[in-house]
Amino acid sequence: MNFIMFGVGGFVAPRHLQAISGVGGNLLAALDPNDSVGVLDTYFPECDFFTSYERFERHVNKLIRVDNIDIDYCVVCTPNHLHDSHIRFALGLGINVICEKPICIKPKNLDLLRAIELESGARVSCILQLRLHSEILKLKDKLSKNNSRHKVSLRYITSRGKWYSASWKGDYEKSGGLLFNIGIHLFDMLIFLFGDVEAITAADGDHERINGELRLRRADVKWFLSTSIDDIPDVAREQGARTWRSVMIDEDEIEFSSGFTDLHCESYRKIVDGNGFGINTAKASLELVSSINRVLEK
Repeated sequence: MNFIMFGVGGFVAPRHLQAISGVGGNLLAALDPNDSVGVLDTYFPECDFFTSYERFERHVNKLIRVDNIDIDYCVVCTPNHLHDSHIRFALGLGINVICEKPICIKPKNLDLLRAIELESGARVSCILQLRLHSEILKLKDKLSKNNSRHKVSLRYITSRGKWYSASWKGDYEKSGGLLFNIGIHLFDMLIFLFGDVEAITAADGDHERINGELRLRRADVKWFLSTSIDDIPDVAREQGARTWRSVMIDEDEIEFSSGFTDLHCESYRKIVDGNGFGINTAKASLELVSSINRVLEK
């Protein structure tokens, strides 16, 4: 399988490089405006690398139209506001897409992407790795055995250093803010476990911490999202933990801070087997996050 990649110099790119290698893929070409991409030597030292979109676009077209090389997947790891543009590029060439969350930051763009996807015959798959986490799958199975309504409290803390706010992730126009950067996984997981959104009953916060309440089909949820290490429980922080992810369902707590190491690899295996999470699956959490942002802006 042949791959190309947007955003190979990014924070999450090494996980994708490992996953491409893990499914036996070959990365033919990659683009990033930053040239600190020595990680390529670990996985794909023969990959052609570009810092210019124009040269990358020309090279990819040459591979397809002149060299008659089939490109199976385009991986998108760029800043959030560029995702839908890079997806359209790949679909226009009939290339399947593997996109880091979110597919886009404006829900209205999903319908256009879906239409282009149908025209192209290629498929867009989104990385929604919490749906593959072993503890979440166990919980999903347990919940499926009854139709009770639950009281849920979720704390999702992924600490980030000072670089975070100085990067594109701290630019609301480019990232969509904390909810799109990190929270979208949280909300996709909640929808996966407890069903469709019925109402947003509260939301408050800032660029570092946001909390709120939701009513889902089978749960009333209180949630808290943070990128501050100060919010990690003292005992865990003293042990060097920089993340803390837990969900309290009625009286039972499940902590799922670990188990993330291989989730991108598992996501890729699902995608190449034809079982990835597509636009329609990603739509609900994207619409929810967009709605919560509108509440926060008021």
